[in-house]
Amino acid sequence: MSDLPDPPPEDAEASAAPATTRLPWGARLVPLAVASALMMEMLDATALSTALPTLAREFMVEPVHLKFALTSYIMALAVAAPASGWVAQRWGPKRVFCIAMVVFLLGSVLCGLSRSLPALIASRVVQGVGGAMMTPVGRLILVSATPKERFVAAMAWFSMPALIGPILGPPIAGFILEFASWPWIFFVNIPFGILGMAAVTAFVPKLEEGHPGRFDILGFLLAAAAIISLVVLADTIGAGLIPLWSQIALAAVSGLFAVVFMRHSFRRPDPVLDLGLLAYPTFRAALLGGNLMRMGLGATPFLMPLLLQVALGWSPVKAASVTIFTAVGIFAMKPLAAPIIRRFGYRTTLIWAGVLAAIGAAVPAGFGAWMPPVAMMAILAWSGFVRSMHFTAVNTLGYADVPRERVARAATLIAVTQQVGMSLGITVGALALHLTTLGGGPLTADRFVFPFLLIGALSLLAVPIYIRLSRDAGHQISGRSR
Repeated sequence: MSDLPDPPPEDAEASAAPATTRLPWGARLVPLAVASALMMEMLDATALSTALPTLAREFMVEPVHLKFALTSYIMALAVAAPASGWVAQRWGPKRVFCIAMVVFLLGSVLCGLSRSLPALIASRVVQGVGGAMMTPVGRLILVSATPKERFVAAMAWFSMPALIGPILGPPIAGFILEFASWPWIFFVNIPFGILGMAAVTAFVPKLEEGHPGRFDILGFLLAAAAIISLVVLADTIGAGLIPLWSQIALAAVSGLFAVVFMRHSFRRPDPVLDLGLLAYPTFRAALLGGNLMRMGLGATPFLMPLLLQVALGWSPVKAASVTIFTAVGIFAMKPLAAPIIRRFGYRTTLIWAGVLAAIGAAVPAGFGAWMPPVAMMAILAWSGFVRSMHFTAVNTLGYADVPRERVARAATLIAVTQQVGMSLGITVGALALHLTTLGGGPLTADRFVFPFLLIGALSLLAVPIYIRLSRDAGHQISGRSR
């Protein structure tokens, strides 16, 4: 990738540069512009989570079946994302990013026009195709335009405006559901998308890439088959939609395609998903540990609205006024992330942030009618705070040792595994909730104890991976002297 800067010097003086060097104002506008476009994707996700109980009533389906509206988007994104790196290199990241935003907006309009769950799922697939290019290509633009030694600081700039989406999502959804109709949850993406495209057009430089060579069609088809069969299997477990023998067959098919794809990937010099990147310890830890944490935390946006609105009987506005404090905690951490990583290093930061984030994922198991809303707000703010620290660290560590010519492949592999992990997390939460309701009866707060404890335990599995990191892992981008 010819647009990437040369790697920074390895000496301690150079590694301390982030503490003293300031990014030019123009360089800061790049992450801000890309993040402003990505904000609509985050706004859409949090708004939809808040609207799940309302949509269940509108479409006359069980609330737990609304997970398909979440996982269909994630599956489409995971299937299409492997092509994003090649497409961005072939036609230019900026051009591809803008086209992806148009596709996402088209999907948003179709979602708002849907009048059944199947139609909503199909429209979410269109959104997912747009998001498949938007998310990894946006990250590629950021990495390509930022020197490695300034990456943590740039990621903080990148994350700040993008977090406006989760902050605005719940109250906007609650307001819409209270005073308008649910389709406007999707139509509200339109002005944000237009502003995002204007910002990208104005501030993101044209990053021309060399021709990436022939597209790995066989690898793409093998990866798509493995991902689709895995996500369909995960979505149907415990739902009674297909017989047991079909689920066993899906598991076998997914495993077979995955094995064949891995053999193909290691043999091909330019695979659609470069599994050879796992040879880098920092990339491997970020990918495996980060996705274990995402699997655990991915269920939270699905479970929390059902707990507050269905089990506790709260209105969407009241539920949103509490869950918004998760985003407030996330936002509050961002200015502190780079100094914390610089002071303690990646290994120590990830270990402690991982432990605290896992505890934060499990704590809602204790939420009930007896707990004052202000206590829930404080807990969710703290949970968002430590979660933000963890993901800022893990999202930047993954690029610490990746050579510049493989950054596009790294961004693609991270995007795909993130979406699969989140999809599996939603499935784990839905399955756990299903198991607690097998005996029948209303969906009460005590039914959510096991699901939240389970996702907390699943998140905690990331910590042993971080413990195995070297003490100077990621030193060249953290600013911490070895």
